[in-house]
Amino acid sequence: MVRINGLDTDLWKEDIRASVAGGCDTIRIPKTESAEQVKIVVQAIEEAEIEYNRLKGSILVMAALESAKGVMKALDICESSERMIGVALSGGDYTKDLQTHITGTGLELMGARQHMLIAARAAKVQCFDTVYTNLDDMEGFQKDVETVHLMGFDVREIEDKKEKGIGVFTVDGKMIDIAFYDGAKRTILLAKASGVYKGDL
Repeated sequence: MVRINGLDTDLWKEDIRASVAGGCDTIRIPKTESAEQVKIVVQAIEEAEIEYNRLKGSILVMAALESAKGVMKALDICESSERMIGVALSGGDYTKDLQTHITGTGLELMGARQHMLIAARAAKVQCFDTVYTNLDDMEGFQKDVETVHLMGFDVREIEDKKEKGIGVFTVDGKMIDIAFYDGAKRTILLAKASGVYKGDL
């Protein structure tokens, strides 16, 4: 998955061409506020598929909702294209637009999370929460994951992917290679043994 530059720049079209030529599977559209923006991106993807001999319809799209307007238009965005696989909340930009900030309680994100989730489920696409940025608060991270999971957000689990033989997948737009899993698991085990980390694997 490749996050392109916003449509308010002069870079996004070339981003799409390079991404499609390079073999990407999905384009993540930043700052999405309307179905029309998705359709504009999809048109550019269709042209790039032809240009680089990619299978028609093979490149999917995900929309990042980063503003109050984007959240309010969630259903239109989710239903904008057959290529749409889901929407994701960008909490930092959203709370800035809402004239508040990330508090760690989740209160400032609750309305957006619920609205997006309802829209995504109605449109039968996936819905992903914002990234958790406080790397020093693993307890808070675990509580946040539990909260959004109970709300109905899509939570991917690496063990499930490993058991299914899936070697590479994405989480929040970042590639996760199963080849690094065992080493990462060992690091966590060492951290647990030293008393630094007390969470679950």
